[in-house]
Amino acid sequence: MNRLPWTRTVPVALLAASVLTPTIARSVRAQQVTAFTNVNIIPMDRERVLENQTVIVREGRVVALGPAGSVEIPDAARRIDGRGKYLMPGLAEMHAHIPPPAMRQLGLGRQWVEDVLYLYVANGVTTIRGMLGDPSHLALREQAEAGGVVAPRIWTSGPSVNGTSVQTPDSAQRTPRFQQAAGYDFIKIHPGLTRETFDSLDAAADRLGFVFAGHVPAAVGIERAIEARYASIDHLDRYVEWLAGQPTAPAAVSGFFGAGLIEAVDDAKIAEIARRTREAGVWNVPTQTLMDSWASPLTPDQMAAAHPEIRYIPAGMRQQWMNWKRQAGEAATPAQRDRYIAVRHALLRALRDAGAGLLLGSDAPQVWNVPGFSAHGELAAVVAAGLTPYEALSTGTTNVARFFAVEERAGSIAVGRQADFILLDGNPLDEITNTRRQRGVMIRGVWMPRDEIARQLDAIAARYAQAG
Repeated sequence: MNRLPWTRTVPVALLAASVLTPTIARSVRAQQVTAFTNVNIIPMDRERVLENQTVIVREGRVVALGPAGSVEIPDAARRIDGRGKYLMPGLAEMHAHIPPPAMRQLGLGRQWVEDVLYLYVANGVTTIRGMLGDPSHLALREQAEAGGVVAPRIWTSGPSVNGTSVQTPDSAQRTPRFQQAAGYDFIKIHPGLTRETFDSLDAAADRLGFVFAGHVPAAVGIERAIEARYASIDHLDRYVEWLAGQPTAPAAVSGFFGAGLIEAVDDAKIAEIARRTREAGVWNVPTQTLMDSWASPLTPDQMAAAHPEIRYIPAGMRQQWMNWKRQAGEAATPAQRDRYIAVRHALLRALRDAGAGLLLGSDAPQVWNVPGFSAHGELAAVVAAGLTPYEALSTGTTNVARFFAVEERAGSIAVGRQADFILLDGNPLDEITNTRRQRGVMIRGVWMPRDEIARQLDAIAARYAQAG
């Protein structure tokens, strides 16, 4: 059954004055009008560059846009020189994680939550879809919109629905109603649900028009997931098992997202499953960077050297990532790992060719995926799989706006759209790695220049150099 579109309106009422820190409050007041001058715009309405433009932002929205000299710049506007630079919409991380308020094993609390949110924004990730919700995230969503914390725009799932949290069809019937009433945006599914329990959840969610997304439990399989019209299937979960002729193989057999069955994959079936995905209107969030890290021949120490942004991760978490990579290196032969990546690349191209929806997501913070930084790694990963730079950028901009049915306010640069931007030193349509060459980020109309971001990143690195 088709579900209703996403209808949650992000609350924008200001919180109590005590929540809005003086620094942020001054910043918001001082930047009511901003002008980007002589800038090249990548509007993302189609593949093009508008050269030498002026963009006027007022109260978080684009109020004027046009060729330089044709747009009047208010006297009080803050001017940002965009000569030789490229302005594009902010990116979305569609498989993000917001930490819970306390991670006691690692000695982490609220500061870590705020640092994770800042890392997203510092990298031009201005929207996130939280894939493991917590009641604290509902208040955080409002606080972010009010300016009480530097954070992306937040869409969040409820707490995980899995074989432990929801064990019976009766509890599955109640779950969508409880999570929708609490204010979550969707249901996150993890492994472990029985087929009967999943079917009960699906029916209850349909009645409410409430969507679910995430993993595909082994007992469900990709065909049933497509039939149920997942809002998104994440990690390309259970596609490889279906291609290998064992769609409901247990995890002990299928291995890391199907890698254990890679030698049995029938490539001739890839186009068919891509077509069925598109016909059902099911989106996919590949998280290809996660798979690339698993398959990489690098040792843990080499991985750490290849990811200097790991310095923004607490020491205890870094050690967990090193241990994971050490174990992953023993899980398959080099030939099996190469074959695994080749099959996933073929799946991505087939989904693109079939017209199935693809969304940017890397699964951060997760092994070797540092929030914000890994979104740029994911862009490079899907280009390596065969997407063009424009197609890759679409997965984190206009596709996201279509997915959430908010095209009138997000995903592209035009008059009336929200002012969430990245200002770049190079054109990402020519080279996707140019998305990393950031001059600054604008979030909700507030400009964050590169030097300011660098100082905050240094403070985060110092905070986690030893602790955690």
